[in-house]
Amino acid sequence: MLAIGIHLALLLALPPLLLGIINRTKAVVAGRTGTPLLQAYFDISKLLKKGAVYSTSSSFIFKAGPSVGLTSVLVAGALVPLCFVQSPFGFSGDIVVFAYVLGLGRFFTMAAALDTGSSFEGMGASREAAIAVLAEPALFLALAVLCVSTHSVSLSKALAPGALGPLGADQTGRLAAAIALFIVMLAECSRIPVDDPNTHLELTMVHEVMVLDHGGPDLAFILYGGAVRLFVMGSLIVHGVLPAPWLHGGAGIIVFTAAAILLSVLVGLVESTTARLRLIRVPQFLMAASVIASLGLATILFRGAP
Repeated sequence: MLAIGIHLALLLALPPLLLGIINRTKAVVAGRTGTPLLQAYFDISKLLKKGAVYSTSSSFIFKAGPSVGLTSVLVAGALVPLCFVQSPFGFSGDIVVFAYVLGLGRFFTMAAALDTGSSFEGMGASREAAIAVLAEPALFLALAVLCVSTHSVSLSKALAPGALGPLGADQTGRLAAAIALFIVMLAECSRIPVDDPNTHLELTMVHEVMVLDHGGPDLAFILYGGAVRLFVMGSLIVHGVLPAPWLHGGAGIIVFTAAAILLSVLVGLVESTTARLRLIRVPQFLMAASVIASLGLATILFRGAP
């Protein structure tokens, strides 16, 4: 019960801090003071105190979109082991459920955007769908590296201590999966170079344009859900880079938290040193993730699973 409580505490409390670290990193690189580290907490709290306005032409789908989106990423976060061997909702086959639970949240976000009847939001939904179609193969190939390496379709067993071998062993496949997951995370979480979460230019918006009509608690759910999605995807990358024994037990809490913070700093550095890709270049970027994950999988298959 203590392990489940710590897992849920990290899952619920830490994600908004990662957004603050990313924004602070970008501010430091640009020579600015930037917003406070806890600004995301303040924004979410402020939005929860406001009311929501709904158009008479929208249906229950528009209202359900933010709630289903947030619930889906929380369920996905409960499937990924953070600092302990077993995740709260882990079971055999949860790797497949993990991917499609994230897809369910994305589907309802797009459906809510289409429900408004706005051609502008429809444009964002179509772009989001195109990016998702290209990111999903890379995600499954990266997860396949974990499955083949450990002969398991459970995240808890795939990321268990010693499952992927010691640090001194050949970890080419695992590192390739981590790189592919990093690219997928940038796409899934609407980060540069795939999307710019701070843009307000009509022709470049993807995720932001889909949530223009949301406000109050609904917008708070969307912002918080985006932070949780970043945290969940980042946790897979952390497990792909660090040896599993370091991420389990009491000391694993500190190591995992520090690794998540460093990953956020890396995202901030990437966004500070790169520009948003042209839309026609995004498929090539995501295909590169699939190729990298495929090479990692091929390495494991030819080498033989440990």
